[in-house]
Amino acid sequence: MSSPHSPANVQGSDNGAATPRPQPSNFLRQIIEHDLAQGKFAQARWGGSPGDAAHHAAGPLDPARIRTRFPPEPNGYLHIGHAKSICLNFGLARDYGGVCHLRFDDTNPEKEDQEYVDGIIDAVRWLGFDWHAFGTEHLYYASSYFDFMYRAAEYLIEQGLAYVDEQTPEEMRARRGDFATPGVDSPYRTRSVAENLARFRQMKAGELPDGAAVLRAKIDMASPNINLRDPVLYRIKHAAHHATGTRWCIYPMYTFAHPIEDALERITHSICTLEFEDQRPFYDWLLDHLVAGGLIATPQPRQYEFARLNLTYVVTSKRKLKHLVDAGIVQGWDDPRMPTIVGLRRRGYTPEAIQLFCERIGVTKDYSWIEYSALEGALRDELEHKAPRAMAVLEPLKLVLTNWDDLFGAGHLEPCELPALPHAPQDQPTPPPRRFTLGKEVWIERDDFAEVPPKGYKRLFPGNRVRLKGGFVIECTGCVKDASGQVTEVHASVLPDTKSGTPGADSVKVKAAITWVGAADGISAEVRLYDRLFTDAQPDAGGKDFLQLLNPQSLRVVQAIVEPSLATTRPDDKFQFERHGYFVADRVEHTPQRPVFNLAVGLKDSWGK
Repeated sequence: MSSPHSPANVQGSDNGAATPRPQPSNFLRQIIEHDLAQGKFAQARWGGSPGDAAHHAAGPLDPARIRTRFPPEPNGYLHIGHAKSICLNFGLARDYGGVCHLRFDDTNPEKEDQEYVDGIIDAVRWLGFDWHAFGTEHLYYASSYFDFMYRAAEYLIEQGLAYVDEQTPEEMRARRGDFATPGVDSPYRTRSVAENLARFRQMKAGELPDGAAVLRAKIDMASPNINLRDPVLYRIKHAAHHATGTRWCIYPMYTFAHPIEDALERITHSICTLEFEDQRPFYDWLLDHLVAGGLIATPQPRQYEFARLNLTYVVTSKRKLKHLVDAGIVQGWDDPRMPTIVGLRRRGYTPEAIQLFCERIGVTKDYSWIEYSALEGALRDELEHKAPRAMAVLEPLKLVLTNWDDLFGAGHLEPCELPALPHAPQDQPTPPPRRFTLGKEVWIERDDFAEVPPKGYKRLFPGNRVRLKGGFVIECTGCVKDASGQVTEVHASVLPDTKSGTPGADSVKVKAAITWVGAADGISAEVRLYDRLFTDAQPDAGGKDFLQLLNPQSLRVVQAIVEPSLATTRPDDKFQFERHGYFVADRVEHTPQRPVFNLAVGLKDSWGK
């Protein structure tokens, strides 16, 4: 029988998740491996749910070797930066026989909404992660801990470590000082314990208006770390909370709530982005005092920081993303140009591609920018051997095969086929071929014909021969133009006995094969050609106005003709449109009666070329 700390007890065993491929080492993995080797958590106990020291002391040894958490605030939709944190926290728990908690940091009632809670749950699940482990669902809410947080706050007051401050925000700001100037004590800092308790209870009872008072930690107003200059722990907000209603009118600050949440949930490694590094001394100060008072269990959590994801051509500020939505610049949080997880999903990204991207960029403490092309490359690599091929004509131009009737008879349709997945891996089942017909009239791409070809042009021009892919070799004989000189129709003749896959098909050598769709069985479809939303690699850096850097060509809609194999396509199905790139059937608007395909990514990185 395996022990509670056996590597066999890995997250995901409840739902049969596949064993992940080996991961490259990084500083966080080295920390975890060192802690496990030292037996740091070997005697840690778990009470079956979050709780205080007494609750966990009554429980058995923790079956999880480590505990991490992903703690989003439900005030918006998750984006690609969150995906890195999700993959990191859930991945570490999975790889080291632990559990990752999904925790909603819902301590700000004015900006949070159940819509965002539901969206976050869906996004994490879609990315391939789950919070069920060891027979328990580890889905938690910071608001569930409000009672303990209040108890902890009163304990700090009783120990002379916190006080109620009734200065105005402007007065507090002026007395805080800066990096060169120490702060000045609040005139309320010397209040007695009894006075502070009474006033804090008045705050809780709703007897004071918003902004009238705050609870502050009493640490050191001269500290070189400004975060230790008596930080605010509680503020008054007479606002209804999505989970607790109007029960509370005081709410904890994130810096106070976050370490307490970690402690109650027995988190071993609290992994944050680098902007929280300066908050770590307060994190430790608070937990040290709560441990000394017997309120939380030991060993207490430790915070570690890594560099957040900075992706070129993207903004990830929730405020700025919300403005794009509210101003109608994009068509919603799931607009395929958005860096949100719902937007990437609608664009055609897969969970595997996003996980691959996060794995490739690694985890460091170094601040750097990741090229957007790295994200696109991960999707190409993921879809290359999975997305069936199809032919699509995005800018249709009619091609008439003038000798067709003489060769085959009027109305004849020649059956043709091409492999659905020409380079499928040997361990993957080979899908059946795509079948379609060739007749007298077909659709070709407008740029596959040039009346006067440029140097090196190998496609259709008068006198040149090309192969219709999967069909016959043809020779261009001319074109028809309208009154404005626009080419409306291309003419060509079929060379007999040159059909692909038949004896003698290679007897006529050509330098190009072009894609096409038969006029008889082609399907009309709306194709949305998406590009990057911004023209600048760092659209919100250095004080830039990101709204002035929007790409006017970020969306182009064309009416295309696609091959008949796409007639039964379902939303979210993905394909490689030969020559053009990878496309997805839109998960919101696509129907058999009105096909809609989104460009996920081109076949190669052509940005700026």
